[in-house]
Amino acid sequence: MSLTTVHTVADLRATVADWRAQGLRVALVPTMGALHDGHVSLTHLARERADRVIVSIFVNPTQFAPNEDFGAYPRTLPADQKLLDAAGVELCFAPSVEEMYPDGFATKVCVDGAMTNVLCGAARPGHFDGVAQVVTKLLLQALPDCAIFGQKDYQQLMVIRRFSADLNIPVEIIGAKILREDDGLAMSSRNRYLTAEERAIAPTLNAVLAEITAKAAKGAELGPLLAKGREDILKAGFDPIDYLEVRDAATLELVSDTVRKTARIFVAARLGKARLIDNHAIEPA
Repeated sequence: MSLTTVHTVADLRATVADWRAQGLRVALVPTMGALHDGHVSLTHLARERADRVIVSIFVNPTQFAPNEDFGAYPRTLPADQKLLDAAGVELCFAPSVEEMYPDGFATKVCVDGAMTNVLCGAARPGHFDGVAQVVTKLLLQALPDCAIFGQKDYQQLMVIRRFSADLNIPVEIIGAKILREDDGLAMSSRNRYLTAEERAIAPTLNAVLAEITAKAAKGAELGPLLAKGREDILKAGFDPIDYLEVRDAATLELVSDTVRKTARIFVAARLGKARLIDNHAIEPA
């Protein structure tokens, strides 16, 4: 079955209704396009969980601050469609801004508390309100059995799980492992902003996280580890560092001394025009 692309909620729902009538399970992979192998890996996981796969492509304006890269964010729909077709995806949902936010649109979805006020929520005020708003719409527009999100955006994954449970949205939220380049750099659409020189520097983030993770898992004090990590990241050429922190994997509460239960280390730092994020799981020995 070749890829079909639809641009309206009505056409999306009509296709899903037809699949439902056939008794088929449906998976959704929400994206902002500029697809790469990391996104393809999400579609493979979706295929393991469902009979039909939808990939949405929508650069959501409400999750960008006025000074961020909404206008410059890469939009590559024809190339994305070829990639999805080759991956065996059945449906691409590529709505316009007007389709998603028609005249008179006045509703917000937000998650209060520690999950949205820290990490990228602190560095990008309002970002997760925009994420919660658009993902709520996508889940209700498609009503899939499951939806797949990459763990590179781990905080986003936790926020989506929170509001999906709170609002009783009947969709299973599945986190997929981070896919990395051969040199360890987490795959990201924003990697294409990097110059050749910056691309050679970028894997430093993963290397620093790996070193801290290994030592923290053995009970080392986090203060000195994080101080050295920040120094190494800045020395490599990143500037500024938005955050380098260890937080509880379930609650995102700050871990400031030693790791005693499952945690994650998070980093966000700017390299040239690109703001790169990454994280590692820390399992205490």
